[in-house]
Amino acid sequence: MDILVRQRYVEKIEKYLGKDCIIVLTGQRRVGKSYTLKMVRDLKAKDKSNNVIYIDKEKSEFDTIKTYSNLNDYIKQHYKKGKTNYILVDEVQDIEEFERSVRSWRTEPDTEVIITGSNAKILSGELSTLIGGRFKEIRIQSLSYREFLEFHQLDDSDDALTKYIQFGGLPGLVKIGLDEDDAREYQKDIYNTVLLKDVILRNKIRNIAFLENLVRFLADNIGKIISANSISKYMKSQGQNITSTTIIDYTRLLTEAFIIHKVCRYDIHGKRLFETNDKFYFEDHGIRNALCGGTRMGDIEKVIENIIYQHLLRMGYSVTVGQLQASEIDFVCEKKNGSRIYVQASYIISDQQTREREFGNLHTIKDNYPKYVISMTPLVSRNDEDGITHLNLRKFLMAEEL
Repeated sequence: MDILVRQRYVEKIEKYLGKDCIIVLTGQRRVGKSYTLKMVRDLKAKDKSNNVIYIDKEKSEFDTIKTYSNLNDYIKQHYKKGKTNYILVDEVQDIEEFERSVRSWRTEPDTEVIITGSNAKILSGELSTLIGGRFKEIRIQSLSYREFLEFHQLDDSDDALTKYIQFGGLPGLVKIGLDEDDAREYQKDIYNTVLLKDVILRNKIRNIAFLENLVRFLADNIGKIISANSISKYMKSQGQNITSTTIIDYTRLLTEAFIIHKVCRYDIHGKRLFETNDKFYFEDHGIRNALCGGTRMGDIEKVIENIIYQHLLRMGYSVTVGQLQASEIDFVCEKKNGSRIYVQASYIISDQQTREREFGNLHTIKDNYPKYVISMTPLVSRNDEDGITHLNLRKFLMAEEL
């Protein structure tokens, strides 16, 4: 099967080539980091003035590369002076002290270094200390709705959106197909692999039963404000006596493995972040659905909120949960240039009570930043309602920016 090009990631990578920095592709396993790296490999290999050194740590042929010294030896054997050398290393965190090697090769003339990793720790500790700001992180996410249509050769329609809501955006589903049983089995296999390799083994987790229960609890409560104390109380009701400190540690490990995203609350009036009570969303809502037993009708608003959150990240926003006195704003979204939008996520606005809740919360914000309600309400495309834009979910997901 031909590799389907995810052009926006190729363009992001190209933007930082030639700028004397290491490019780091991060994200959960199986969301497409390896294929993105292969896209770069294939594109650069077409130019005979380039020399591509490609290492995939998930392949047995590279098992001998265990340390930074092994990595240096391999690169030296394949390095060609007089050409632009592209050093591409997939799942680099599996190489001990890899950061010592990539720091050294970054300083070589006509050399580009691109690495991928499935754990946020590759950007902490030694890597940051050794190379300072000389790296650029590019976060690879699971498929957007637009990419989902392309991968599965579907036209934009309500039926296609239903499939996206149900199955999520793991690229590997293009080989498996969208049969319910096959897709769920594949998603659970990916989840188990990520949990084992990037959380349990990497961090020597012993209480695996609690870890699995914690993930299922978070899956069932996406979009809800959660504290470590509330999780601890729930676990006690289930016969597990777990401290808040342990819960905080485990959620951090799940976040570092990119399984979940922690979203902090933001005091809109006081313009500060709260330090407790966060929301959690999944990197891939298909995996979340598989853990919860499918897209139960009562869950659809949670899943839609998860989908909207992920698409806001694709648009380049940093996202927090807004708190304004007693009101909650689903998403406060900001870009580095200082622009801001507010977003409420809803399933269907079918009665006045729902309308007042979703639009009323936004009306309590007394500033001039754009405000949106995004829903699947029939016959709504993009309407302006008293200064608030009501946007259909399909239209939002097809957009590159708001």
